[in-house]
Amino acid sequence: MPLQAVSFTQISRILELTDRLGLNREWVEIPLSPERPGLVRRLPNGKLEIIVDADQPFDDWLGSLEERIHVVQQS
Repeated sequence: MPLQAVSFTQISRILELTDRLGLNREWVEIPLSPERPGLVRRLPNGKLEIIVDADQPFDDWLGSLEERIHVVQQS
């Protein structure tokens, strides 16, 4: 069943990962609405936008998030 909204618990888990990577929370945006597909991108203002995938199980998606962040940071 597709994810309808990103929960506080899920946001907390994403922020735990970004904290571990040394990213300032002021520079991370996590929309409350998941999308198909989810994505990680650098916004024009320099912030990192992390959009949760609506169709992929959250734990699976979270497991690949660190690599997606690294890819965006290198580009």
